[in-house]
Amino acid sequence: MTSRVHVITVILAQLIACTPRARRTPDDTIVLVIESAMTTADPRFAISSHDVKLTRLVGAGLTAVDTPDVEPRLDLASKVDMIDPLTFDFTIRPDAKFSDGTPVTAEDVAWTYESVLDPKSTSLHHKGFVERYQSVVARSPSVVRFSLKQPLATLTSDLDFAILSKGKRLGAGPYKLRELNALHVLLDVNPHYYGPKPKTPHVEIKFVRDASARLLMLVGGSADLIQNSIRLDLIDEVKDRPRIAIEAAPSVILTYLMINNADPVLKDLRVRQAIALAIDRQAIVDAKFGGRAKLASGLLPAFHWAFAKELPTWTRDLPRARQLLDEAGLRDPDGDGPRPRLSLVYKTSSDAFRVTLARVIAAQLAEVGIDVEVRSFEFATFFADVKKGSYQLASMQSAELNEPDYYYFYFHSSRIPDAKNPDGGNRWRYRNATLDRLTEEGRREMDREKRKLIYAEAQKVVATDLPIVPLWHEDNVALTNRTMHGYTITPNARYIGLINASKQ
Repeated sequence: MTSRVHVITVILAQLIACTPRARRTPDDTIVLVIESAMTTADPRFAISSHDVKLTRLVGAGLTAVDTPDVEPRLDLASKVDMIDPLTFDFTIRPDAKFSDGTPVTAEDVAWTYESVLDPKSTSLHHKGFVERYQSVVARSPSVVRFSLKQPLATLTSDLDFAILSKGKRLGAGPYKLRELNALHVLLDVNPHYYGPKPKTPHVEIKFVRDASARLLMLVGGSADLIQNSIRLDLIDEVKDRPRIAIEAAPSVILTYLMINNADPVLKDLRVRQAIALAIDRQAIVDAKFGGRAKLASGLLPAFHWAFAKELPTWTRDLPRARQLLDEAGLRDPDGDGPRPRLSLVYKTSSDAFRVTLARVIAAQLAEVGIDVEVRSFEFATFFADVKKGSYQLASMQSAELNEPDYYYFYFHSSRIPDAKNPDGGNRWRYRNATLDRLTEEGRREMDREKRKLIYAEAQKVVATDLPIVPLWHEDNVALTNRTMHGYTITPNARYIGLINASKQ
């Protein structure tokens, strides 16, 4: 146990000894604590995953992918009609209303999408929308037509994008926004929501950067819920505390090691393979996650419908890793001496747990003669470097991998960030013509079984080429006050489970 974890454990024990078992949060409010600030409830300008989650609480899309199997379901839409492969009509459900009671109309849907398609739009979604949609127009008050530029198999997943009212920019989700500032978000139940009404009238989402402070708030009774905002190596220290209940569920979010494929050394496949073979992922999962993570073979988790089972795996093999480095011309310069074969810089965020993981990986790579210097940065600085390609190794977590089309977003050569497209997902500068072709085919093919075959090939290409090293899918873990009941975890870790949460 590290000294920091030991100190936190001691503080927890002392706090529990001197605090009452009763919670301190209001009966009519669920208090959720997260690690970083939400900045907007407007889906067009949501940047962080927390922003996206907020947009899905105060807003609703034509579809939603908050299901246990991440299959899209109809949300504001009651039905969809394919006119031809490039034309789809969506009918708005008649009971859909915004938080002020006005009905959701096809004109609101068209305005939301067209405002992103506008050439002057600064939305991060602008490029993706322009590639997908020729136009979005209201055919009647209740029917909106999407005209596509090419057949798009991902359409129903893509339409999980919150709709805004044209005039007031309001949402039609289960909650309405009362306040958003640098400290917290306050939400109230939307009385006009078409779906099941939330069981608790209010939600407060507090922004608390310090991990130990978040945990102490829960243990001390001043918070009701923490989801994925706790160091997983601390969970076993608090799992038997009388105030806390713990639930875990599989996740579609991937933790991965980025490798800059444009680097003179790392562009060699043998070096990337050697790095993968030097990492003992299972040992890290056991020691640092308490087993609450599943080893990854690619972007998709094993329960995903498009997951390919027979992929190349990279179980730790130090002799093979050293052999590959030898073949790449990176021979050990002094046998058992201290001189490394090569030196690399590993960048990570300043989050203490992520820094710890980076140092463990660095120590494992040292066993095959790769000297790694770990450098941590505030996230904004770290992410800016990653987008610019100013790194050799780095680690991050993915977006919500609901769709296998993320193989396009993360690996297609057109998604390499540049001055015109600084937010491209291919931050490892990977280029492969075969993979480009497969991912283009995959997003056009409408037949599900044919798509599975296409993405099986795409997954095999990436698993062999290793532009990144998939590490693990960390479980979604929710710690709650035992007086709160009914909260459910979704694979994409959204907060829609708050609807059924109540206190006793």
